[in-house]
Amino acid sequence: MSCIKPQTIAAAQKTYFTEVHGLPNISPLVRSVEETPEPIPTTVKGTIPSWIHGSLLRNGPGKFEFGNQHYNHWFDGMALMHRFQIVDGHVTYRSRFLRSDSYKQNSERNRIMVSEFGTLALADPCKNFFQRFLSRFEMIKPTDNASVNFVKYKGDYYVSTETNYIHRVDPDTLESKQKVDWSKFIAVNGATAHPHFDPDGTAYNMGNSYRNKGAFYNIIRVPPERDGPEDTLEGAKILCSIAPRDKSKPSYYHSFGMSENYVVFIEQPIKMDLFKIVTGRLRGKSLNEGVFWDPNQETTFHLIDKHTGKEMPVKYHAKALSTFHQINAFEQDGFLMLDMCCSDDGQAINNFLIQNLRQSGEALDEMYNTMSRPLPRRFVLPLNITSETPLEQNLNTRPDSTATAVCRTKNQVFCTFEDLHGEDLKDYGGLEFPHINYARYNTKPYRYYYGCGFRHLVGDSLIKMDLESKKFKVWQQPDLYPSEPVFIPSPNAEEEDDGVILSVIITPVKDKSTFLLVLDAKTFEELGRAEVPVNIPYGFHGVFNSSTFTHY
Repeated sequence: MSCIKPQTIAAAQKTYFTEVHGLPNISPLVRSVEETPEPIPTTVKGTIPSWIHGSLLRNGPGKFEFGNQHYNHWFDGMALMHRFQIVDGHVTYRSRFLRSDSYKQNSERNRIMVSEFGTLALADPCKNFFQRFLSRFEMIKPTDNASVNFVKYKGDYYVSTETNYIHRVDPDTLESKQKVDWSKFIAVNGATAHPHFDPDGTAYNMGNSYRNKGAFYNIIRVPPERDGPEDTLEGAKILCSIAPRDKSKPSYYHSFGMSENYVVFIEQPIKMDLFKIVTGRLRGKSLNEGVFWDPNQETTFHLIDKHTGKEMPVKYHAKALSTFHQINAFEQDGFLMLDMCCSDDGQAINNFLIQNLRQSGEALDEMYNTMSRPLPRRFVLPLNITSETPLEQNLNTRPDSTATAVCRTKNQVFCTFEDLHGEDLKDYGGLEFPHINYARYNTKPYRYYYGCGFRHLVGDSLIKMDLESKKFKVWQQPDLYPSEPVFIPSPNAEEEDDGVILSVIITPVKDKSTFLLVLDAKTFEELGRAEVPVNIPYGFHGVFNSSTFTHY
């Protein structure tokens, strides 16, 4: 493979593309696999610290076809849950498909019966012609294929996607226990798979609602207490509703930021054309056909006070960018620092078609090279804006910060970012799937973040970044593709990076050669690995479940 050469499209924009040749084929990483419902042992090489007691729970797509019908998009595959249980230096593995209604209906008919993000279910051939014709006028029903993440509400684990359905699951057996509908508790049509948590367990999330007057973005709060064993989302409330810039074309968002006192919603120019989505079945188009990138619109940051539920009158603007995951957000000296991985182009969501991931040769290289690289960046938002605040001058007075914040009017601040990395990170394709020591440093000043380098369409390295020096450590081996890193603090940890990193490593070049990797978070050296003779497709997100603490 040739080296990656950053190409600056415009000095002010800093949009980085790449020139890579000879990317290896990774199609085995997006193929269907069998579940392993009973625990099987692993072979441990090296040493897995005996103080780690708990389970790494992972979620992602595991089945990409039913019968002779195939899904189109990576996000469409049926949810396959994984559990790596770690006890006294030993590891067992099990996996189970989520028994969602989508999975059960598809399995019973051995065809795709329920539409997903990038795949429109065809009319049932068992229906007569008139019934099939009428079905084209029905709206696409939301899927309950919760394949994105494990989340926790009131002490229970759920798997989640971005529709209104989540599933409560047993974190030990991975059995599906209960389908839960957000819309039965609050007026939303979905919620993200990336909630945030206060130290007391209060959960915050975001979800859209679609009303007669158009779409709204909603901030959701779920209390930590439960009134009984059957409690699910009882007590959930909408903290605040925000009107989109264009109610017929709201922004798509995968996650949001949160500091100690504010929820930060990033209204980005990845747009959803509601007319196209509503008429998708009539036009024979899937949901993703209604999602588009509008580079002519600015990005807007909305701040919502967590205590009052009120949106702050000042709006913070930036040039067009796209973001899937935030790193951290914290308040200090009258500023809110918002750290996130972002790109200067928003086409990526529609690039992850399965046919693209299965390409090889020049077609694969071209696909990768046309995608803007995700890079970690910081925006500095001044909180104390008043009628006396001067216009047209940089309000960011933080030392050694190159970010800017300029008042254009009394309620509008235009911001530029500073890089949270050195130039050498671009040699690793940027960074995504960021993680921090969440339990102790979320919403607080911090020094380290971890993530995957993306010198391919999926992560191909693990990276630890030091924000003080902008230097980083890397774990990378040929033909090995790591999942997002999950940080586990060691008992009685004093320093921020006292602990380990867990990541599931898969390979397209050798059958049944998956392993759980354990790195020393401080040195980023391998401590041990637990080899398991199964194939796992490249997945999305997960959590560590422990009897003494939980990493969210």
